[in-house]
Amino acid sequence: MAKEIDNLWREVRELSLGTKIERLDSPPSPVKFLRDYVSQSKPCVISNAIAHWPALKLWSDPAYLSRALSNDLVSLHLTPNGCADAVTPVGDRDDLCFASAHVEKVLFPEALQAVQSSCKGKKVGYLQQQNDCFRTEYSTVGLDCDGDISWATEAFGCSPEAVNLWIGTEHSVTSFHKDHYENLYAVVSGEKHFLLLPPTDVHRLYIEQYPAANYSYNRDTEAFKLEVGEPMRHVPWCSVDPYPSSENEASERLKYPLFFNGPKPFHCTVKAGEILYLPSMWFHHVSQTPGDGGYTIAVNYWYDMQFDIKYAYFNFLQSLSYKSSSLNPILSWREDEDWESSDAEV
Repeated sequence: MAKEIDNLWREVRELSLGTKIERLDSPPSPVKFLRDYVSQSKPCVISNAIAHWPALKLWSDPAYLSRALSNDLVSLHLTPNGCADAVTPVGDRDDLCFASAHVEKVLFPEALQAVQSSCKGKKVGYLQQQNDCFRTEYSTVGLDCDGDISWATEAFGCSPEAVNLWIGTEHSVTSFHKDHYENLYAVVSGEKHFLLLPPTDVHRLYIEQYPAANYSYNRDTEAFKLEVGEPMRHVPWCSVDPYPSSENEASERLKYPLFFNGPKPFHCTVKAGEILYLPSMWFHHVSQTPGDGGYTIAVNYWYDMQFDIKYAYFNFLQSLSYKSSSLNPILSWREDEDWESSDAEV
């Protein structure tokens, strides 16, 4: 079985995905989008799709956002290291847990200041509430963007289930995970950097059950505390950090050979004014580079996925046990030149 799964990783690239994320110079028609990308579970980056949004010009100015949202309470997520919803050591023995951020409701100007003043190792702020936060917490600036992505809405035959706003700095990183949504991810300011793996590569991410824990933050002492919740519950999460520190890289490569020695993840940078179509069930790791305002802003639209035969195939594949580490090592895919060559113009 191990050999067959190894072959699957390569065949899905050779027969369907290729080696690079396709780029479109303009939005596709609903039929083309559905036929060439959604039905094939194939990501793409679309340019010139949100050029008409006022947000592209307005949101790079922090003064505009602070004025427009001056009376709005928003959910500020705080961590000591910028890694919320991630596998993290906890306790005296450094056992691993799934750590969620400390969240507090504050007025937007205070939240934005916390994001802009983020310092890794001390306190990192990120506006990442999800749960349709753009239409609930940020509705005051709702007219600065479209309520949906029209050609995607027509293709999917439904409106977005949720629209979310993300504001962060280079200190905030989202660990590998998947979502049960079709995702249209629009970058408004700065850049987002995605590492992508198709659902067929599920075994390469070493999904394990981790006890759920939460950070709490004390404003008086400016200290964080990470505690496992009671009663204990477990969260299935990806174990792999694709960018381990230099002192940990050798041990990480030994622990996770299917990831580091297998086919390269797809990489794409999504710049301001571009949209990434991220198919449901694709694993993604996200980092970011701030724009002119000193932060990165994105709006993403979650459309309900179809729980069809592709979903059944994924569940079957995930149920198969596979522990092989017989893959031959490859040169590190972390080199910058490999990143830059991974985007294709279409």
